[in-house]
Formats: sequence, structure tokens, C-alpha cells
Amino acid sequence: MNPVHSHDTPRAGRPHAQSGPALHRTAAPAAAAIGLALAALMGASGTARAAGGMELYGLVGVPGVGLGVGLPLSPRLTLRADIAGVDRIERTIEEDGISYQGSGKANRIGIFADWFPWMGSFRLTGGLTLNDMKLDLNASGAGRVLQIGSNTYTLSADDRYEVRGEFAAATPYLGLGWGHHGSGGPGWGFVADVGLSLGKPKLNGRALGPWSTQPGLQADIDRETQTLRDTVANIRAVPQLTLGVNYRFR
Repeated sequence: MNPVHSHDTPRAGRPHAQSGPALHRTAAPAAAAIGLALAALMGASGTARAAGGMELYGLVGVPGVGLGVGLPLSPRLTLRADIAGVDRIERTIEEDGISYQGSGKANRIGIFADWFPWMGSFRLTGGLTLNDMKLDLNASGAGRVLQIGSNTYTLSADDRYEVRGEFAAATPYLGLGWGHHGSGGPGWGFVADVGLSLGKPKLNGRALGPWSTQPGLQADIDRETQTLRDTVANIRAVPQLTLGVNYRFR
């Protein structure tokens, strides 16, 4: 990114209280999606009986902690559904000369098909992830000077500059891993996954508070947001790297 040079006099905001949007998500769509996935797996249980029994598994890693269920349909094919994530992410991010306080979350529901090419525990995995992954960046503070676009702005206590990044809501998944094979009897096992949810994030910026009415500010924010978009343009996937244990009932 090229540095932004300012030639204008800093502009001051006027006191006025205004709150930004809170991170929130309705749990019903997620619960409905995982319920449908589990129902589909249970509905396939008649086909799967000859290949082995249903399994439950836990995982930890990226994108977080999760639980899932799997069901083998044949010696080479297993279907799975799980939910994983972390509800609170906090970090400080420096970008284009602006220091942001970041907060967000990374949750996803996955519906997967595992194919075992050599009848062992190694597998190839494809599927779909339903994502609730967001990161809000906040620059605020009384007297703070921000360089946005071609101008500088001085914030009051009630002014704030926010950028929201959001990953695609539904993305294809490709990966490989170990475990979830339907052979063998009941008991504990080890599982691992390495893969990618393929998609691109979206970014939007806005000003909150008295300074938001200043002429030319939105154009400067649009330019700054585009600079941030150029930075994340090469991000085309969210990785998954997890380890876990499973228990097979039969």
C-alpha cells in the first residue's frame, strides 16, 4: 500500500453520543442447519449399518472448538456434520497508518463427505461450510488524529471510524485428513483435518458521531476502505486445521 499524505488542517468533531453496532447473530438459522444435516445422516443409517456404526467426535484448532457426528455409508465413504468456532476474537491491527482495535468471531457449520481411496484412515474431504465469521475494526479516542484518504481528522470522544470485514456466508470446502473410517469395532479413535473454505471477505467502512457529517469525509472513507480491500484481495480461503477424538458406537 502507498502511504497517504495529508495537506489539510485537522478537522475537529463536535460532542455527541452515538453507539456503534454490536456483534450479534440469530442462533435459529444455525441450529436449523445443523439439525437438518444430522437428520440427513440419521436418515441414511439404514444404508450405513453394513459399513459400521455412527460416531460422535470433538475437535479443537482452527476455527475453534467443535462437536460433530459421522456416519459411514460404505467402506470408502463417510458423511459428517459438525459445528465449530470461537465467539470472541480481540486483537490490535495496524493498517495504512491507522491502529484499530479489532473484535469479532469465527463460527461455522460444516457438512462433509469423506472418501477413503486406499481403505485406510487417510481420506479426501469435500463439502460445504456455513459461516458466521466477522471482524469489526474500531478507531476512536478523544483528540486522536486519523489520516483518511487525503485529509486528516481529529476525533472527539463521541467520534469513531469503523471497518467491518465479513467472510462469505456459504463456501465450498476441500481438504484431507485422517480418521472417521467406518471399519473396525466400537471405541475411541484419533481424527485430524487440514483444509480450506473457499471464499473472499467483504469490507465496508463508515464514520459514526458528529464528524460523520463533514463534507468529503465519506469519499475519504471510501478510498481508505478500497485500500483495505486491496490488502485482503488475495485472501480467497479460510483455513481449517483441527485435531480431535471420536467414539464409534458400533
